[in-house]
Amino acid sequence: MSDTDSFIDEVNEEVRRDRLYGYLRRYGWIAVLAVVAIVGGAAWNEYSKAQERAEAEALGDAMLAALEADASNARAEALAPIEADGPGARAVLNFMRADALAEAGETDAAVEQLDAVALDGDLAPIYRALAQFKIVTLQGQSVPVAERRQALEALAQPGAPLRLLAEEQLALIDIQEGETDKAVARYQSILSDAETTPDLQQRALQVIVALGEEPGDEGAAAEAALEIPEATGD
Repeated sequence: MSDTDSFIDEVNEEVRRDRLYGYLRRYGWIAVLAVVAIVGGAAWNEYSKAQERAEAEALGDAMLAALEADASNARAEALAPIEADGPGARAVLNFMRADALAEAGETDAAVEQLDAVALDGDLAPIYRALAQFKIVTLQGQSVPVAERRQALEALAQPGAPLRLLAEEQLALIDIQEGETDKAVARYQSILSDAETTPDLQQRALQVIVALGEEPGDEGAAAEAALEIPEATGD
């Protein structure tokens, strides 16, 4: 009986082996194709990463080489032909060009570079807001006060990334128009904001004191922390 069972097991094993070989002959190409696809995909992924690294390094080297020029107009000329792929890299390149052009006194050309960033919907809001803010500050009094105020009020909306800096610029416009009470109120609001940086606190305190006013409770605490000397009557 045991010999019979052993014989049956051997036959079953042979049948299973024959079936396996049959499946391999019939469907083995699928497994080979899957292996080739996996290996090819991994190789392409590594190649793509290497290409991206090489492009980023080349872009960085070109930017650094352009910045080595001493004169601002020379830097602007060196940055002009550089091309960048991807919205983030293009934004950084446009900011660099705008700074060089602004230093060279070519305000309109600088604003054109910043406009390209401000209007790029693929960029994060902080990039677009920074470009808009730089446009307003760069153009300065060459733009009517009403237009500057409108642009800054849009940047000063709650939750906007540069709202406090925009509020500071609005306060300066208030001073320019003789609205010192409004300016002081804006600066007091800046001082009471938890997101205000020490540098901005210091500027706000200095202007409040220069306008002959006293900082509020939050301002007084900031003044003590920053060790800003109190104004004297001398």
